[in-house]
Amino acid sequence: MIFITREIRDRNKHHRQSIRLKGYDYASAGGYFITICSHQRECLFGEVVDGTMQLNDFGQIVAEEWERSPNLRQEIKLDAWIVMPNHFHGIVFIEPVAYLGANNHGVGINDHAAVVGAQGLAPLPRGLFT
Repeated sequence: MIFITREIRDRNKHHRQSIRLKGYDYASAGGYFITICSHQRECLFGEVVDGTMQLNDFGQIVAEEWERSPNLRQEIKLDAWIVMPNHFHGIVFIEPVAYLGANNHGVGINDHAAVVGAQGLAPLPRGLFT
């Protein structure tokens, strides 16, 4: 099993500042470019051969699970994406969706209570990316 974790970075060593907009709700509707890196940037997903990415079994799992995500989460739509040897890039659009509210009354996407975001679900299986 592969575990990919978020590394805690030493700001004095890495000198990187967050490019996130302060106060912006990243669960709100819109398009997002995401990058997910393997732990210690280890090449786990395949290799580039003659300029073409050749996925191994792990890379194929990443690709299949990414493509499966909109079937599990109706609020997302996928755009361009690519699996690289040690990371993944993808563009995802989060859109408001209708849901059943209290007493099973439908709430439409034009209502103020429309649901946006992953609803507590990770975009890929929790055992693969944590």
